[in-house]
Amino acid sequence: MALDPSFVGRTFSLDEPYVVGIEKIREFASAIGDNNPISHNTAAAKAAGHDGLVASPTFAIAAVARAQDAVIFDPALGLDFTRVVHGDQKFVHHRPICSGDVLHCAVTVDAIRALGSNDVLTLRAELTLADGTPVTTAVSSLVVRGTA
Repeated sequence: MALDPSFVGRTFSLDEPYVVGIEKIREFASAIGDNNPISHNTAAAKAAGHDGLVASPTFAIAAVARAQDAVIFDPALGLDFTRVVHGDQKFVHHRPICSGDVLHCAVTVDAIRALGSNDVLTLRAELTLADGTPVTTAVSSLVVRGTA
C-alpha cells in the first residue's frame, strides 16, 4: 500500500471558514444547469422561507475542496495525484447551504484500503456553522491507480 495507513483517523481543519457568497451560489447553479429560482433570485428564496439564496446540493464540494486538499497534498500521505480517479461522492444535507453562511470544515481520513492493485482513500468532511450546527456531511472516495 503506497498510502500511509497512519493517516486513518486523522482530522484536518482549515483555519479560515468558507463564506458562502450570493454570486458563488448563482455561478455554481448556472454552471451545473440548476435553474431553480431559489438559487438565483433572493426574493424567490425568501418567499420559500430561506434567509438568502439556496445553494445547489452539490455546492458543498466548493467548501469541502480546500480542506480535502490539506489531506491529499500532504507529502507524508504518499498520494500521487496524477494517479487519482474520483471513485464516489455522497452528500447528507442536515440543512440547506444559504448565502451568508460561514462554513467550517473538518476532514477525517475514514479509510485507506487496497482494492486490487489500487488504493482507495475515503474522506469524510463535516461542514458546520460556527456554533457547531451541522450543515452537510460529504464522503469522498478517491482511487489511486496501481499503487497497492
